Formats: sequence, structure tokens, C-alpha cells
Amino acid sequence: MVEAVSKPPLVALKEVDFAWHAKANFTISSGSLCVEEHEHVFIRGASGSGKSTLLNIIGGIVTPQKGQVDIVGQDFCQLKELERDRVRADHIGFIFQQFNLIPYLSILENVTLPCRFSKLRRENAIKRSGSVTEEAVYLLSRLYSEGQFSFHRSTSELSVGQQQRVAAARALIGQPQLIIADEPTSSLDYDAREAFMALLFDEIKLSGSTLIYVSHDPTHQHLFDRVADMSVINPQNEPDL
Repeated sequence: MVEAVSKPPLVALKEVDFAWHAKANFTISSGSLCVEEHEHVFIRGASGSGKSTLLNIIGGIVTPQKGQVDIVGQDFCQLKELERDRVRADHIGFIFQQFNLIPYLSILENVTLPCRFSKLRRENAIKRSGSVTEEAVYLLSRLYSEGQFSFHRSTSELSVGQQQRVAAARALIGQPQLIIADEPTSSLDYDAREAFMALLFDEIKLSGSTLIYVSHDPTHQHLFDRVADMSVINPQNEPDL
């Protein structure tokens, strides 16, 4: 009888230490986290517990001083910056807390941007909707209820809540393998939050994406496979008071 070979976790952090500069205390100290492929994990923790830093490490935006960071089958600690950028472009959709939209581009141009840097995500978008633009319009239409709202306007004209929805559509386009969401509903009202969560879980169900989601709002915890607490992930770090 042949034994089934178990797949490695999609995200595996082991004994990770990270500080923002040489004289700073570690924001993440002996941090560890495993997330299986297709798993949906809600991460909670107090202010200053290292939630956003943890997501930056998983997304390959920063590199820890010590430890192991295996993401989508790649050892991020051993990759050069350009190699990490390529992995992130192809496999990771990131909803940043500060959105990181490009103000001189239109809504549509911001959403389709990942497909300009990733052939894989571009092909996924075309396969599902016929074109990258049509896929972007589909995602935006799920998040907006303004009727004839023009997606050709600049993102600099948008409210904070509207910008957050554009950032969500940008992260989802092209069905990336891993979605990382940092406080994605913090600027949305109730109806917009519900629309966002419905779209998010519809999309990850269709694509089979893994979801790592950080929020201070416990309202939607029940939607996730499990809840991970920063006091366990990053046990040696004390929140700032």
C-alpha cells in the first residue's frame, strides 16, 4: 500500500526574528505560523502585537534577520529582492492597510495593474472573463452599488471607503494563490463590509485561494477555518501600551 504524500504548508514561518532597524527591539521574536493550502485564517491581536509586520514578512516585503519563511513553495529568505517580487506578482494578492493605490491612474488601471506584471494572473483573468478589463469591471461591480459610477475616474477623487474597495478588487484579480488582507474593512460601512466579505469568499471559493486575514473586528471570525492569535504566533512580543 502506497502512503499518501502530504503537501507542505503554503505558508510556513519558523523561529522568525524581525526588527525594523539595528537598534530596535524585535517586532516579531521567535515567530511561527503554518497555513495549509486552501485554508482561511483570521489573525487577531492587540495593537502593537506585530500583525502588519507579520503580513509584510509573509508577503516578501521585508526579510527577517533570522528564521525560515517558506511561501508558496519558495524560501523567501534565500531569494533576491527581484525574485521575491516575481513570486509576489504571480501568487499573492495583498490588500494593504494604506491601500497603496496610484493616484494618477484610473480605478480600472489600478485594478488591472497586477496583470501587467504577472503573465499568470493576466491569463487567469482572460480565461474567466475574456479580457483583463472585463474581469476588473466584474470585480468592481460586485463591490460598488453606485449605479453608473465611472470606473475611468482617478482614484484620487475617491473616498477612503471607495479606495479600499478598489484595493480589494486589485488584490483579487487573476485569482492569486494567496490573499493577504490587512484590516480590509476598517473604512467601510456595514453594507459595504458585507458586500466585500461576500465577494472575497466567493472569489476564494472559485479560485481555491488561501486567505490570511488580519482585523481588529471579530464580527466575521465565524467565516474562517480557524482563528490564530498573535500571542501564540509571536509569544515573546508585548504590545505597546
